[in-house]
Amino acid sequence: MGKVGIRDVSKAAGVSVTTVSHALSENNQSRVSPETRQHVREVASRLGYAPNRLASGLRNQRSYLLGLVSDQIASTPFAGEMVLGAQDAAYERGWVLMLVDSGGNRGLEERQLNTLLQHQVDGILYAKMFHQEVHVPDDVRSGTPVVVLDGFDAEGRFSSVVPDEAGAARTAVKELTDAGHRRIGFISNNDDIPATAGRLQGYREGLAAAGIEFDSGLVTREAPGAAGGRAGAAKLLGLADAPTALFCFHDQQALGAYEVAGRLGLSIPEDLSVVSIDNFEIIADGLWPGLTSVALPHYEMGRWAVARLLDEIEDPHPSGEPLHHRSDCPIVRRGSVAPPRPA
Repeated sequence: MGKVGIRDVSKAAGVSVTTVSHALSENNQSRVSPETRQHVREVASRLGYAPNRLASGLRNQRSYLLGLVSDQIASTPFAGEMVLGAQDAAYERGWVLMLVDSGGNRGLEERQLNTLLQHQVDGILYAKMFHQEVHVPDDVRSGTPVVVLDGFDAEGRFSSVVPDEAGAARTAVKELTDAGHRRIGFISNNDDIPATAGRLQGYREGLAAAGIEFDSGLVTREAPGAAGGRAGAAKLLGLADAPTALFCFHDQQALGAYEVAGRLGLSIPEDLSVVSIDNFEIIADGLWPGLTSVALPHYEMGRWAVARLLDEIEDPHPSGEPLHHRSDCPIVRRGSVAPPRPA
């Protein structure tokens, strides 16, 4: 069978060529009913019809290309779900994603951005490895739609999406209070980043929601990683009135907390419950028992960022305000939480 054309779709769908064109167009699809649009798209998909993007792009002055500029995301399996979510969302709307990763090299990033702009990408996703304030480079500040992924623009000029850090911590604490824990230690991070402040806020709010008074003696700020988890767990579990549960800033710290609990002869979850944030599956599934962890919504953030970017490209409103979205963080339950032992 030869290449399928728009007239083949028109004949198979029982509608005019004009209707097919409108149904498959990003700009004119509102001219046909949702039912007709769905019918035409199903027929086109069944026949294997692909619109001529080159011709469409020439008419609309678009390349149908999006650029994703990241610091370390593409080379990090943990955050790679952001790329997958962005790619899936772009594909579903007929766009192609071009990915570059600077490895944190600012000079390389500038060259990559210039290359993407030379390829006439219609929009830029400016992505970061972790939730942080960013300064979007001058090269992409004028005229090119930009959405910041896992960060926020220092000047508030661009739409952005980040995890709901406080909400993630509230979810983690609720998992412990629902199990009956009243003394919950928090091993926090000593880095001055938005997640540190947000998760402390959520920890305090989670305690308050359960009618538990905040005790600063149950909070310790440590270096990120397993070593910080070991240091924090040693401090908190060495208290005369030790906590019955630990909430860790992230899974790597929880790994260290597991090690300290084992050295002290504490069984998880019978003697000590542990929850954390990240759902880094290599750690959370690898520990025994499995670690209950609140997942960072990398995939969902990638999808949201592309959807927002395409909305801004396809229906620009110069006077519209940027959107700043906090993405929900779901809990993934494993085997690290149980009610505290009776006193």
